[in-house]
Parts: sequence; structure tokens; C-alpha cells
Amino acid sequence: MQDLNFPPYSFRIKNSQNRQYIFDGLRKKFVVLQPEEWVRQHVLRYLVFTKNYPKSLINVEKQLTVNNLKKRYDVVVFNPDGSILLLIECKGPDVKITQDTFDQIARYNYELKAEYLMVTNGLDHYYCKMDHENEKYTFLKDIPEFSR
Repeated sequence: MQDLNFPPYSFRIKNSQNRQYIFDGLRKKFVVLQPEEWVRQHVLRYLVFTKNYPKSLINVEKQLTVNNLKKRYDVVVFNPDGSILLLIECKGPDVKITQDTFDQIARYNYELKAEYLMVTNGLDHYYCKMDHENEKYTFLKDIPEFSR
């Protein structure tokens, strides 16, 4: 897999039946190592080891319903009170971040009401702070470190 625009992290990777798998420490299992999963695993390490988010507040690949359609978000970070602090959309490194990507995370966030959004393909990262009351957002240089 290619180098990404994250600090270097170590991963457990194994080969089985002509496929590569990477160990997801939050889901506690090996998952197929696809380009998007490579990005997601870097994001998870970034949250835990660089930004100090507790693993217990991070949720990976769960289903939600948007306009009566079943969708799946990549990563959600909760506040200790159960509200959603951060919603993250991951794409593979070969996928260009476009308006469609932002529209997708905006649709998910209409239901989830996260305080912050992150969109990444592992090479380019975009961060926003949401203002739900005024239906606006502000782009940031990075997401905040965990401090609660």
C-alpha cells in the first residue's frame, strides 16, 4: 500500500487465501486490506495516537438511515455524553475528494449532527467545524485534540 499523508504508524498485516488483511484494533478483528481500509486504519491511529481520542469513544463502520435508505458511515467519535463530536468519511487514495464527497458526509451529518467533520483520501484532508444553528461550517487546519 502507498504512503499516506499521516505520521508513520505500525500495523499488523497478514496474508490469507491470496488476500491481505489488516488488524483493526477497535473492531478487534482482521479486515480485508482495501485502499479505503488502509486510509481508515491510518485515521484511527491518528485519532488515538496523535490526537489522544479514547478508543472507547470511537465507532467504526456502523449503519445509519438517511432518507429511508440504509447507509454506512466510516468513523464516528462520540463525546462522553453520547453526542457526536466528529464524523469522518474515508476514501481510497486514488479517489479524488469532490463536491459529491462533501454532499455525502453532509447527508450523513443531517442525521448525526456532529460538531466536526473530516473528509480524507489519505493524501488530502479537509476539516470543518459545524454551526448547526446557522446552517454554516468553517474549514479548519486540523481537528482538535481530545481534551474532555
